[in-house]
Amino acid sequence: MRNFIPLSVPNLKGNELEYVSNAIKDEWVSTAGAQITTFEKNISKYVSSIDAVACQSGTAGLHLALLAYDVGVNDEVIVPALTFIATVNPVKYVGAEPVFMDCDDSLCIDLNKLAEFCESECFFRDGNLFNKLTNKHIKAIICVHIFGSMADMESLMTLANKFNLVVIEDATEALGSYYTSGCYKGRYAGAIGDIGVYSFNGNKIITTGGGGAVVSSDKIKLEYIRYLSKQAKDDEMYFDHSNIGYNYRMTNLQATMGIAQLEQLEEFIKIKKINYDRYVENRIELIQFSDIIRPNYWFYSYKTNRRDELISYLNAKQIQSRPIWRLINTLKPYLGCQEYKVEKAYEYLSRVVNLPCSTNLSLDEVDYICMNIKQFEAN
Repeated sequence: MRNFIPLSVPNLKGNELEYVSNAIKDEWVSTAGAQITTFEKNISKYVSSIDAVACQSGTAGLHLALLAYDVGVNDEVIVPALTFIATVNPVKYVGAEPVFMDCDDSLCIDLNKLAEFCESECFFRDGNLFNKLTNKHIKAIICVHIFGSMADMESLMTLANKFNLVVIEDATEALGSYYTSGCYKGRYAGAIGDIGVYSFNGNKIITTGGGGAVVSSDKIKLEYIRYLSKQAKDDEMYFDHSNIGYNYRMTNLQATMGIAQLEQLEEFIKIKKINYDRYVENRIELIQFSDIIRPNYWFYSYKTNRRDELISYLNAKQIQSRPIWRLINTLKPYLGCQEYKVEKAYEYLSRVVNLPCSTNLSLDEVDYICMNIKQFEAN
């Protein structure tokens, strides 16, 4: 009987045990400790940002990013319909409302429809964009770099500059992806917009078990985010607080694991590409990444006309797969929220199956998965 092949699991074969053991021996295990600062510096250096703030999750990072730009009640935030719900929930945390946008064939936000929406469904007043339907200020856009791909940041930044929108990059799936040509050549996902957020959840390309980080070229915003993430302490000795803060700081134990994981990131990306290429060599037509980026190949997406049947078939063969997320605009908490020409996202929802993509995945396992997909499609 073949062993179960999981969808996406951590690879902890580097210095994780040594670094975490040292932190435990030193008894620095909570939200204070030198390794948090080291991890922040290493992330910042890797993506070439001014600084980074380590936090408890990507969701916490998005929440803090919205707070840093004063997004709140009477504001709206443009978000993709095709994403994980954690992208959108922080918009509600701050009292703002989401406006849902369609995806393009990269699965990222459709910039043509976004431009059309801003031009035809909004008006510009006093340097700000307002929604004709609601009269609310559209203050920000959260773009998500889906599965390690990258949204069209050149078009997005042009639009954002034209309409005075804050650009928050949800790069929780795209650590390591960067442009190889164009005006942002060499720039990493998460480090192009006003602020970017990464996740180190257990299924991400590197993990701290749970955790995230916020990066930006705005040092003042990052310091404010760090302040909020540490319960907004104005005076740590006498517990003076003039703002509502949050218990969002990453722990030292998580950071030590992150340091070890980041050491291996480029090797992980190489493995991801080798396995992606193996699927393609086996004539499994995956959704392609843009040829102007170096993706991190986080997730592999296959299109089929029998999504649920394929998932069940693979499961019976000890192969884990999953459908793409349900569209957020169709979920109960977001019914009635405004959406704009969400069409293509429904097609991808009905057809996409994510296939095993762990860095522990062997070529033999990839071949076995491909054989079963071909057998399924032949029937």
